This record gives sequence, structure tokens and C-alpha cells, in this order.
Amino acid sequence: MSDLAPILQGFFTDRLARQKKASPHTVAAYRDTCKLLLVFAQQRTGKAPSSLSLADLDAALIGAFLQHLEDNRGNGSATRNARLAAIHSLFSYAAPRMPEHAATISQVLAIPPRRRERAIVSYLTPDETDALLAAPDRATWHGRRDHALLLVAVQTGLRVSELTGLTRQDVHLGAGPHVRCHGKGRKDRATPLTSQTARTLRTWLAELGPGPAAPLFPTRTGGRLSRDAVERLVSKQAAAAEANCPSVKNKNVTPHTLRHTAAMALLKAGIDTSVIALWLGHEDAETTQVYLHADMSIKEQALARVHPPDTSPGRYRPPDTMLAFLDNL
Repeated sequence: MSDLAPILQGFFTDRLARQKKASPHTVAAYRDTCKLLLVFAQQRTGKAPSSLSLADLDAALIGAFLQHLEDNRGNGSATRNARLAAIHSLFSYAAPRMPEHAATISQVLAIPPRRRERAIVSYLTPDETDALLAAPDRATWHGRRDHALLLVAVQTGLRVSELTGLTRQDVHLGAGPHVRCHGKGRKDRATPLTSQTARTLRTWLAELGPGPAAPLFPTRTGGRLSRDAVERLVSKQAAAAEANCPSVKNKNVTPHTLRHTAAMALLKAGIDTSVIALWLGHEDAETTQVYLHADMSIKEQALARVHPPDTSPGRYRPPDTMLAFLDNL
């Protein structure tokens, strides 16, 4: 057995599972990265994965692997950086356990992530949101489920995994109606519900019947919706919404678009970005800054305060004293 095998095994069973208690999504992503890397290394070195040494995975090979992801697999900078983060995590685990490979490890850890362009987030306007929510045929069971799911998604901004993970006992419709979810990073959070969403969920729960631990948005057979199923559901209802709101056709409506829509609605209502970060379950409040870039109304307000070039500023005129008194009440 090579010296890489016990490191790889320990990384998944000790570091990820026991020490970090990583989520299944994280474990799966790191596993896929390692599989891709080992297959690539086998092609480059001619060694079977079980025979590879850590020394075979030097900075040159890792660099070639990252380039392979972009050139041959069509991965963008975000995916490349995610794969590199997994490799960095593996080599950081190996560093104190394999000091004889310190030079190789340090060179791999020095590989920087790729800077990437950030596109302006896409979201739905109020008219587009209304059209999407009206699209499901509520005369059918699937239509009522889809309507409830879309309404919760566009009001709470939950991630797809959080939506599909909701159970019936996660919905609290008493005083201060809210929904609880187990979010990214194993963090639980509660998100308040509007009266409209609460009424819809109350009706939907009555139709579902008992079963507190059962999915809130199940399949027809009672199982949990998959991520792909939710994406198909959103795409289907967005296509139906185009009849009443043609502008929907110009947007690629995905479950994440609904999350962006919830964030933009909060921003336009004057909610501070730090509160929006808590609402969405962002680890870093800086992540929420992308919504400031997408909101044209904020930029238009700033533009209105700018003095146009080649014009003389108006003379300051103090407000009427009586109106000033009333304004200050």
C-alpha cells in the first residue's frame, strides 16, 4: 500500500467525519474531487490509484489537473476553486503526518484560487413573482403543492436543500408564524412567515394530514423531493408564467433565482444587509453585498443626488419654518 492511501482514508474518516462533522454534501464534493484527481494522476503517471504516492501529486500535476478541469471538463472558475479547496484541505491534513513531503505539500498549498468574474444576480420583479405564484393549477394536488413550495421559497429565500429537508413539524403557525430549517454549515435558523404564506401552509398541512416527521413538500408517493425535481418544478411553472408575464421568458428561473428574489424584496423594503445575511443564513455578511450591486433603485437614488456637470448648483433655500416645525414632530 502506498503512503497516500492511509492519508486519504484518515482524511475522510477522521478529519471530515469525526473532527469537522462535515455534511454529506461536503463529503460527496470532496470525494468526487479526489476521484477525479486520482484518475487524472493515473493517466499522467501510469500508476494505479492504490499505488500513487503523495510525491506523485506535486504542484505541477495539481496545476495540470486544474487546467484539465477547465479545458476538458468545461468547469468554470467557481468549480475549479472548489476542487482546489478540497485538495488544499487534504494536503493540510497530510502536512503534520508526512513531514518528509513538506516541500511538495507547501508548493501545492501555495497554488492560489482563480479570480473570477461575479455576474449580477438575476431575480424576479413583483409582477413576475405574482405570475409565477399564479401559474400552478391549484385544482390539482401537484398544483397546490407547487404553489405552496414556490410561495415559501420566494418569501423565505431558503436553499433547495433546506426546502426539500423541511418536515411538517418544522412549520409553526401559532403566534409569530415561522419555519425552522437545518441550513448550510449545520446551522439551524428560524424564518418568519407572512400571513399569506401562513394561510397557504395551514391549508396545505390540513390536506397532507398527520405525520410530523414526513416531508412538507412530498412526492405523490410520500417521499422527499430531490434537487432535480425542484429544479424541474420551478422551470415548468416559470414556463407557464410566461403567458401572463412575458418578461419571465427573458430570465433563467431556477430555485436559486427565488432565493435572490427574496433577498431583493427585503433590500427594496429598506432592510439592512446584515439582517438579510442572517435571514438567508450567510456565513459572511459580505456575501450579501451582491444584492446591492443588483439593485438599480439604490444606484438611481445616488445618481439623483449627484450634481450634473456643466451646471451651476441651485441656491440653498431654507424650508418654511412652519413646515420645518411639522416635519420635526
